[in-house]
Amino acid sequence: MALKLRLDLDLCQGYANCLIEGPGYFDFDDETEKAVLLQADVPEDQRAIAENAVRGCPARAIALEDE
Repeated sequence: MALKLRLDLDLCQGYANCLIEGPGYFDFDDETEKAVLLQADVPEDQRAIAENAVRGCPARAIALEDE
């Protein structure tokens, strides 16, 4: 199964916790003051990093899905 990160920009509040918890997967757009998803595909060996990003988002704007 493939793991995919999803970022809901309508929910994103710009806390930027995902940059710390999910290095390499997220960046920050200074103009919109919201996160940017750099890479949606998550290898199985990086599942814990992606799960940390999901748990670290206080706005619940990030999801990890099995496809």
